[in-house]
Formats: sequence, structure tokens, C-alpha cells
Amino acid sequence: MTDHQSEAHQEVHLVDAVGLVCPLPILRFKKRTQHLPSGTQVDFLADDPSGRRDLQVLCELTGHSIEWVREEDAGVLRYRIRLA
Repeated sequence: MTDHQSEAHQEVHLVDAVGLVCPLPILRFKKRTQHLPSGTQVDFLADDPSGRRDLQVLCELTGHSIEWVREEDAGVLRYRIRLA
């Protein structure tokens, strides 16, 4: 099985922080992911304008990696994050 195929079968956790403003999106992300194992993929949805910067800082501090970012509807961004 290729890496792409195994990734497709891996469960992706969802943290929805749409409608929340700083610092609540990052606090929700931290709370919902704190007990997940290393390597877990998480989709983080947020529409807070400062969310991208806050998430980048969090990832720098924790070692998580942002795999990709996609714009969804109405200014909502979907971040795929792999936990450290």
C-alpha cells in the first residue's frame, strides 16, 4: 500500500472552531487534541482572521505540522494538521 493509500484509510479528527474568536479557536484545538497520539491527522476549521498566525505559532511551539490549508465557504479555512 502506498503512503497515499494508507493516509486515505487513516481516521481524520475534526475540530470545528468556526464562529469563535481568539483565543478560543486555539484553546479548543489544544483541548480536543491533547490526548490524541502522535501522527494523528486533524482537520481544524476556523474563520477567525488571526487564526492562521495563532495556529502557526502553536505548531512551532508543539512540533505539529500544517500539511495543507484550503478555503471553504464564507471565509472558513480548513487546516490539515499532523500532530507531533
